Amino acid sequence: MTAFIGGIIAIILGVIGLYMWGDYFVKALMASLPILFILGGALATYLGMEEIKDKKASENLDENPEDLKQEVEQLKEEIKTLKDDNK
Repeated sequence: MTAFIGGIIAIILGVIGLYMWGDYFVKALMASLPILFILGGALATYLGMEEIKDKKASENLDENPEDLKQEVEQLKEEIKTLKDDNK
């Protein structure tokens, strides 16, 4: 109940503040948009590059599934020998 009342008070204060300092809010928004666009574009570019790398890596894995199975078996044997050596 206290969170609800606190939320209502915050909304009322926010509306009053937006009415009183609306010009400052618009100026701050205008000043922050270019940097947000730059950061958002950089993030989207980075994620796109990672997706391309992942797609290329998955294509290489799909070519020889038998080689992967053999490698997994070799690694399992290597793990077993390492466990036995530690005991």
